Amino acid sequence: MPTRSTFLEVRTVAATACAAFAASLALTLPSTATAATPATYADDFNGDGYRDYVTGDNGSFTVAYGAADGPGATTSTFTQNGPGIPGASGGSTDAFGESLATADFNSDGFADVAVADKTEKAAGKAEAGAVTIVWGSKSGLASSATRLPLTSPHAHYEFGWSIAAGDFNGDGKPDLAVADIDKVYVYRGGFSKAGRTGKVTQHSPSRTVTRVFEPTGLIAGKVTKDRTTDLYVLGQGEKNGHMTQAAWFLKGGSALKSGTFTTYDKTSPDWKPGGVIADFDKNGYGDLAVSDIPYNNHAGSVVVLRGGPKGAASSYRLTQSTTGVATAAAKDEQFGHSVSAGDSNRDGYPDLAVGVPYEKVGSAKEAGGVHVLRGGRKGLTGAGSQWFTRATAGVPGNAVQYASFGIHVRLRDVNRDGYSDLLVSDQYENYDTSVLLPAGAQGVVTSGSRELSIWADFPQ
Repeated sequence: MPTRSTFLEVRTVAATACAAFAASLALTLPSTATAATPATYADDFNGDGYRDYVTGDNGSFTVAYGAADGPGATTSTFTQNGPGIPGASGGSTDAFGESLATADFNSDGFADVAVADKTEKAAGKAEAGAVTIVWGSKSGLASSATRLPLTSPHAHYEFGWSIAAGDFNGDGKPDLAVADIDKVYVYRGGFSKAGRTGKVTQHSPSRTVTRVFEPTGLIAGKVTKDRTTDLYVLGQGEKNGHMTQAAWFLKGGSALKSGTFTTYDKTSPDWKPGGVIADFDKNGYGDLAVSDIPYNNHAGSVVVLRGGPKGAASSYRLTQSTTGVATAAAKDEQFGHSVSAGDSNRDGYPDLAVGVPYEKVGSAKEAGGVHVLRGGRKGLTGAGSQWFTRATAGVPGNAVQYASFGIHVRLRDVNRDGYSDLLVSDQYENYDTSVLLPAGAQGVVTSGSRELSIWADFPQ
């Protein structure tokens, strides 16, 4: 079995978060969180009714606890050197925290975080990989964690390359999907601190569909019209000697059923594609917006797979050449490096934020920016789209060469007023900060924007 490094390009880019679990979020807030009542939000780790913000780095993850106007001042950082966290820190190459998924895995009223580490040594086997659940509590995430069982670890298979949470069988208990370089494992809930889980199933596409398929990302969300969460497995295939990109659909149900297999790039690999599921045209089926960074000499694009009963029903591509989208497409700008969905103007249609971190702004090379594309009856288009950089009036700071503003983007209603606000990160000197751009009836605005001490790569 070849490892990913066989095909990896020389230039690496920051990983994009690939878990999407919006379907688990309730519409109303409780007055208090009580034991045996599932957490209202999939990322409310202390049960106070506010969404929290958990981000990963090499060998660690950090949680910023939510407040009325977004991330608050209370933060905690966890590593494998800390008490209660299994495993050992691997230094700068440690992938602990690179992929995160959140849910109330043990249904105690407090959300938990699943932390992947594809580099972890397990059963004496290098890079076998591991996934650890760190448990929530009244005081937030605690130094209490449980390693996910893996019956037969394989050296260099990188279990935990990507993870995603969702209620895939509709029983009201969160499940957890985990990919390695060969297949996808789905762990059914409920989970316990003692290490118990429900049934574990393994999934890979038929050889009649593709001879080679290495999973590179998992995107969970509502695609079909039933009550279960569905799953897209992003991955590399092979055609005519070239590595290709594809999205394989697994329909939720008592047993996950294989659906459509869609190849959306036939020429180049992308080892960390970003994606999100949302019903952009409001036809009742969730659509997958997935980044295709290698497209057109890495000018980049976003491919939208329109949802249907068996997964992707049709597709269309968005680029900076799409009518109405500001700026022009140019090689190496990486339109789509990060994507996020949310309704920024409360018109009922989700919008899509698209980061372009290597866009030239004025004379500043790779200063970066972010587009907000509108959803509507026709899906996502360039009509009415918005464009923001550090040079946009009202945005804090200045457009700086190589700052890569837009390296991470998130649309999230941080103050619970019904409008999805925009958070944008760069990787300049203050790489652990983001700009928060509020949203209102006109969409995202710069009035009231501010810097936040958090990176915008938390699970969506």
